[in-house]
Amino acid sequence: MKNNWLSIVIENVSPCIDDGSFAVKCIVGEKFLVEADIFKDGHDSLEAVLLFKNKNDTSWSQVPMRLVENDRWQAFFIPEDNARYLYTIEAWGVSDGVKTRYKYTLPLVVDRKMAEYGAWYEFFPRSQGQVPHQSATFKDCIPRLEDIKKMGFNVVYLPPIHPIGTTNRKGPDNELIVQENSPGSPWAIGNKEGGHKAIHPQLGSFEEFDIFINAAKDLDLEVALDMAFQCSPDHPYVKEHPQWFFHRPDGSIHYAENPPKKYEDVYPLNFYCDDWKNLWEELKSIVVFWIKKGINIFRVDNPHTKPLYFWQWLIDEIQEEYPQVIFLSEAFSRPKIMKFLAKAGFTQSYTYFTWRNSKRDLQSYLQELINTGMHYYFRGNFFANTPDILPEYLQQGGVPAFKIRFILASTLSSVYGIYSGFELCENQAKPNSEEYSGSEKYEIKIRDWDKPGNIKELIARINTIRRENPSLQEYKNLEFYETHHENMLCCGKRTMDNSNMIVVVVNLDPFATHEDMVTLPLWKFGIEEWSFYQMHDLLTGAKYSWRGPSNFVRLDPQQNPAHIFLVTH
Repeated sequence: MKNNWLSIVIENVSPCIDDGSFAVKCIVGEKFLVEADIFKDGHDSLEAVLLFKNKNDTSWSQVPMRLVENDRWQAFFIPEDNARYLYTIEAWGVSDGVKTRYKYTLPLVVDRKMAEYGAWYEFFPRSQGQVPHQSATFKDCIPRLEDIKKMGFNVVYLPPIHPIGTTNRKGPDNELIVQENSPGSPWAIGNKEGGHKAIHPQLGSFEEFDIFINAAKDLDLEVALDMAFQCSPDHPYVKEHPQWFFHRPDGSIHYAENPPKKYEDVYPLNFYCDDWKNLWEELKSIVVFWIKKGINIFRVDNPHTKPLYFWQWLIDEIQEEYPQVIFLSEAFSRPKIMKFLAKAGFTQSYTYFTWRNSKRDLQSYLQELINTGMHYYFRGNFFANTPDILPEYLQQGGVPAFKIRFILASTLSSVYGIYSGFELCENQAKPNSEEYSGSEKYEIKIRDWDKPGNIKELIARINTIRRENPSLQEYKNLEFYETHHENMLCCGKRTMDNSNMIVVVVNLDPFATHEDMVTLPLWKFGIEEWSFYQMHDLLTGAKYSWRGPSNFVRLDPQQNPAHIFLVTH
């Protein structure tokens, strides 16, 4: 028997995640490059094409592949729609024309640009007023939007805005002793006034929420909402659907625990209960409800504590109809779980950046994110702090530490975030803990947003630099350059055509001045080693004339802990 389909081998296709079990991710308008090893027996010449289509299209488009070297072929296409695509490869011998198609049809998720390029600012709406112990309203939050916009952010992320339970409500600093004015944790969702599809009445009505959303849109700010699939003991689900929860032998419902922490004010949902299909559909309906209210970005709380394949199902279901929706995974968990959640569909993921402070740790971790194939499915959103995490580096390093970490977060990744108070350099923690002292999770905080010593001007300047330099808006193009001192880190980003080239040098030590020689691979920049080129510091406006690959840098963290250079020649 003549098996023509066996005569051509197509293998080692890249990108391809687990033989097509999960989708590769890219951005609308991004060049999507596909490579494969293609060969056959004998001496016949080969031709090959890359086939691609929008998942909902009936016919394939194709582009010819070219032989690069050693039987490695490549081609690219530029997806134009925020949608789900499919791609595969077809090859044939010139003499017989018998076509062989790659054994897998591979999925591709094409996201909008916000998935790759974003500056997130997290704040608690109830803390945006000026009256102690009194919740602010959405109306009170609108002036804060203007301040956030001036700092250059484009995503405003709100913790849960739903009614808060009263049973086992937590007091200040997660204490069981509740004061009369304790507002409770926003993550203890639900009471007699409603659950996940309701708004806390102290924040305002749905009409006032719409006004807030529209005010954000007018400022080109997009609102992200926290999605926490858990309930307070007072949530309507507890009475209406008790089968959706974990029960003790005595019939009572089990509260949440993450030893040694106990969350008596929260009931976890049992995703494996006998009525799981109705539970899953109800959770999906919550997401759809808020999409119809104008929310297209969701930060998902602790997804690693729910069935991992639930998220694959949910995100597939949502993005099939609403491809513009972005999901951020808040899973500070084991690496393989974080990776799987990203494969399962999460658009962005929290990372270990929060705890990577040394030059060696930063380089090693970023190399893993960018250069190991993770970048095909995992986009790291570099939050410098969160309501749960005040890193030791920020506790001890003073204002320079906040500047350093902000510069790193906003230049190492194209998408990053801060939790409000970072710009004020708030660094008071509970003893021997990364928890904020007087945590805003359990009380209403009143702040002076222009408090002396803030770094709002630096934040605004860096966000302007990011907006004006396309290379900083890309996630996958990070490079590290040679330095000798353990506290001096140098990295850069370039557009594919070198029309925009940025080099960043950071002193990682918030306590001392350091100097070093920085060595750049000039051939990558299209610069001859003997020629002069200009290094324009976009932070200070200073301009330096450099020559050759190695040049001197000195950085004082009390003044300017970093250079952000625009390279021209």
